[in-house]
Amino acid sequence: MSSPFHLSRRRFLSAGSTALLAGTVASPHVARAQRADFTYKYANNLPDTHPMNIRAREMAEALRTESGGRFDLKIFPSSQLGSDTDTLSQLRSGSVEFFTMSPLILSTLVPNASINGIGYAFPDYDAVWPAMDGELGAWVRQQIAKANLVAMEKIWDNGYRQTTSSTRPIASPDDFKGFRIRVPVSPLWTSMFRAFEAAPASINLNETYSALQTKIVEGQENPLAVIATTKFYEVQKYCSLTNHMWDGYWFLANRRAWERIPEDLRTMVARHINAAGMKERADVAKLNASLQEDLTKNGLVFNKPDPEPFREKLRKAGFYAEWKGRYGEEGWSLLEKACGKLA
Repeated sequence: MSSPFHLSRRRFLSAGSTALLAGTVASPHVARAQRADFTYKYANNLPDTHPMNIRAREMAEALRTESGGRFDLKIFPSSQLGSDTDTLSQLRSGSVEFFTMSPLILSTLVPNASINGIGYAFPDYDAVWPAMDGELGAWVRQQIAKANLVAMEKIWDNGYRQTTSSTRPIASPDDFKGFRIRVPVSPLWTSMFRAFEAAPASINLNETYSALQTKIVEGQENPLAVIATTKFYEVQKYCSLTNHMWDGYWFLANRRAWERIPEDLRTMVARHINAAGMKERADVAKLNASLQEDLTKNGLVFNKPDPEPFREKLRKAGFYAEWKGRYGEEGWSLLEKACGKLA
């Protein structure tokens, strides 16, 4: 029997399939037969059913069609090519040409990339998108460029992150004390949950379900769309809508691979990637609107704590002051310009 979430997914899959079918019909037979000038790999860590991969498949078909078969994008979802850290190494070496990853995990290579994930900084999307499409996002892309990677202009949405648990709901900062929580491999997450006096464990996404199932950790934190597509609800009981950080996905290219593409084709590829990113943002917004109900039917018990005590806990623990020092005055001032005074 299908769960409500499976129905939601089916709607997305149906939409993706329709777009793919339309693209296939529109593709000239000559383009299909022609050998591509550029066959590039695109990797990500999300399930095939996530809006990111649905839009990526649609984008890949549009690129093949508009380029007349010159550009062929092969998609590898669900960490098929390795963990985030492994795939980032492959991106840097050029064995993978494109990779979408959280700025907070990218910060293991580009420390300033994680600035969007500062705990309880962005109150809502009305603050997020002007910042990430504007000055703050441009500043981060400049930092990424120093690592010989190219970040596309539009960051894709991952969403506000929520906390799930097999042992207790998180209603106040005190509930985090001693809480064994899985976090991605990133210093910012570890720092924030230590400020809450939790016990964070850095585990890659593709290993998280097993860590929850075997009780290596009690809980984890992710946006609702990821909680649903990874089926974490099967091994978790509570979901606290902590909204503790906003997270996205930079669509990254290996610089050498990117610059090998002729300028006219490169412009077209960037246009399609950014357009797909905007569609994915809208998909995630729609999905998040229905997911709480779907996940409740799948057994998760929801609560929504007041964010202010959590923000105050971070302030008193020196979290904001520490990270202001790490990012520097320029980056921090752009962050506070977008979301208000933090430190």
